[in-house]
Amino acid sequence: MSLLPLWTSQELGMVFGVNIATRRNSYGVSIDSRTLEKDDLFFALSGPNFDGHGYVKTALENGASCAVVSKAVDGVDPDRLIIVDNVMAALIMLGKAGRDRVNVPIIAVTGSVGKTGTKEALKAALSRYKKTHASVLSYNNDVGVPLSLARMPYDAQYGIFEMGMNHSGELKELVKLVRPDVAIITTVELAHSEFFENVEEIADAKAEIFTAMNEGGIVVLNFDNPHFARLKSKAEAAGVRKIISFGNDERADVKVMHHFFHDTCSCIIADIMGKVMTYKVGMLGYHWVMNSLAVLATVDAVGADLGLSGLGLAELQPLVGRGRRERIYFDMTAAASFLLIDESYNANPASMKAAINTLGECEDSEGGRKIAVLSDMAELGEHAAELHCDLAAVLNDAEIDCVFAVGKHMKYLADFIVRQYPNINVSYFNDKNAIERALLHDIRDGDVIMIKGSNSGGMASIVRKLQNLDFNQDKQAAIS
Repeated sequence: MSLLPLWTSQELGMVFGVNIATRRNSYGVSIDSRTLEKDDLFFALSGPNFDGHGYVKTALENGASCAVVSKAVDGVDPDRLIIVDNVMAALIMLGKAGRDRVNVPIIAVTGSVGKTGTKEALKAALSRYKKTHASVLSYNNDVGVPLSLARMPYDAQYGIFEMGMNHSGELKELVKLVRPDVAIITTVELAHSEFFENVEEIADAKAEIFTAMNEGGIVVLNFDNPHFARLKSKAEAAGVRKIISFGNDERADVKVMHHFFHDTCSCIIADIMGKVMTYKVGMLGYHWVMNSLAVLATVDAVGADLGLSGLGLAELQPLVGRGRRERIYFDMTAAASFLLIDESYNANPASMKAAINTLGECEDSEGGRKIAVLSDMAELGEHAAELHCDLAAVLNDAEIDCVFAVGKHMKYLADFIVRQYPNINVSYFNDKNAIERALLHDIRDGDVIMIKGSNSGGMASIVRKLQNLDFNQDKQAAIS
């Protein structure tokens, strides 16, 4: 916890326009009574199926400085409550105040895939240079963005905010809060396509991030993406004067010259606006090569140190569910093992293809196989069957040996593989328990197993099962 308060009671009174009896400073902001830290300011948010006021007493008992509520709470000292008309509106007000009180480069990141990874990489890169604040996890929606802004220290020297959307108009509201100096669109792909007629509409929705940028704002775009020209035109129409492109194409402003993959990192030589730079990223995969270009384009744009930023990228580690790797041994002798790649945090066609290609780039172990364990990609609407079948060619090109599939839409993929790619050993299962049993029965020494699917598929439970299993006991149970 910082020695200096994030928000004083006097500041909160001014933001909310109320008199605050207590003189309690807040050192953080929370919306969850289970995870808040001592002296956090707790917002009692409510929704269709919950009322945050029911957790106020617990929040205060767990160390919250005070709570923002819209009504009195039984059994709670009134001096510990800040009563406002609307708790969500109050959180937005505090987020706006957090943004208003800093005059430093603010960066917004959106895209169909790679938002969180790029945001984390930017944080790692810029933190090497100056104090950097970034939204945590995937706090990128109408609650997460104002919460992240409210958490920004007044002495932060860079602010990085992830912004997501699955409907037209969402980014337009979020960007009004963030008012970025730099906006990054990682890529545009068919994601959340259930809510859009076509990918062009998705591109237009992403372009809403240009609509409330600070004067003199800079936009960073993926030159290799088919929608680059459309996005560039939207940015220019919004008054953006500087657009930086990144990609593999020779015409990009920031481009790859050479790249190499190793077991746990990607090594890259790149041209950063005319400056040749050699660096490595502590993550494996071509998508991470692209993410790093967007990061370094931004670093250069805000005048930060490229060398220090490269050191930060080298120290980058995968987040849970986003490519984290773990070697799991069959017994205490450490004579036999398999590599588990946890990609279980959500999936869309672009991220699924990237994960499959990364699995394909893993070095073979003698006798080992590359196994993809896949569940449905959600929110694809009428395109679902086609987009799942499209993965077959990706699996074939990546030379994946085995596919374990589960889910209504993955049945399309499994059947398509049987018809078109008999070289791939594919097995379809009705539920996750069946996949777990099959995996336990089938795992061999040297296998590389990648697990991915949309959150609704709950693939993280299979990851936990493999991480915590007792092979002698669990494998025997699977056989029997």
